[in-house]
Amino acid sequence: MDKKESLLQQKAEAEKKVSQLENQQKIILNKQRDLERRARKHRLIQRGAIFEGVFPCFKTIEDNEAVQAFLIALSRLPGATEITPKTPEAGDEG
Repeated sequence: MDKKESLLQQKAEAEKKVSQLENQQKIILNKQRDLERRARKHRLIQRGAIFEGVFPCFKTIEDNEAVQAFLIALSRLPGATEITPKTPEAGDEG
C-alpha cells in the first residue's frame, strides 16, 4: 500500500503543479493583452493629437461630422480616385 499512496501523492502534486502553471499562463496572457491595449491606446492618443494639431477646426466638431468632413477632404486629394477600390453602387447587382 505504501507504493500506491506514494503514487497517489505524486499524482496530486503533479496536478497541483499543472494547475499552478495554467494560472501562471493566464496571468502572463492577461499582462500581454494589457500591454497591447496600452500601446494601442497610446498610439491612438498620439495620432489624435497629431490630427488635431494639423486640423485644429476638428476640435469643435462632433465625431461623426469630423469623420465625414475628413473623408470628404481625403476624397478630394489628387490621386484619391485611383487609390480607392472600385465598389459597386447600391443599385448595381452584377
